[in-house]
Amino acid sequence: MSTHVLDLARGVGGRDVPVTLQIKSADGQWRDLATSRTDDNGRVRSFGDAIKTEAATYRLVFDMSRYGERTTPPFFPEIDVVFQVADPSVHYHVPVVVSPYGYSTYRGN
Repeated sequence: MSTHVLDLARGVGGRDVPVTLQIKSADGQWRDLATSRTDDNGRVRSFGDAIKTEAATYRLVFDMSRYGERTTPPFFPEIDVVFQVADPSVHYHVPVVVSPYGYSTYRGN
């Protein structure tokens, strides 16, 4: 699994954003699998070889609380993206596109 933060306002990748990968357990609780930070290009290329993808519901939690201009607090201090993995043999790339007052996500490649 991988992700990418794309900053539309600046036209660059969102660097140094903390990202947590979680999985939803059978009891409905979220469990942390891994944490990372986006690189200078705004990417988390992998959450590590120890993460075995399985068919399940996952959540990416982007901590945007310290991202961007530090003079004003962010409108979206956290972005949560919940998605379903149906085929664990396929690579899942789930980026977010951010701007000061909006965000979008999609399944990338």
